Amino acid sequence: MTPTTPNPVFRHPQKTLDRAARAVRCAPFRLKLYSLMLDQSVALSALIGIPGTRNQLTKRMLSELSADGEMLWLIQVGLLRREVDGQGLTDRFRLTPLGRQLVSQWQSVGGFGKANLRDRILNTLNRWLRLPV
Repeated sequence: MTPTTPNPVFRHPQKTLDRAARAVRCAPFRLKLYSLMLDQSVALSALIGIPGTRNQLTKRMLSELSADGEMLWLIQVGLLRREVDGQGLTDRFRLTPLGRQLVSQWQSVGGFGKANLRDRILNTLNRWLRLPV
């Protein structure tokens, strides 16, 4: 029997953590969605239209296109990844190690806060220009 090695602790640069947290504050999703993703993947269909708001996963009703765009941005900033099955990519999303770290922090303090004007401007610029961390 070989000894198991502990999972490595990922150390992310503060800029990465700040950009990811800002993206989450600006996204139309609630902490409940990210907390759910700690245990399971979530399908895009759970986020669009009435089910997203009824289940308190989204702050407002989203179209499929806007929900997909928001999730893709959260992939770009390193919070999420698409789930893969035997056929390839699916329409389901999971947290990355960075996402798990941040969600655990937010759960302990009761949320991730509201986006202010500066957050919205920086997030929009980063998203539009795809600026590196």
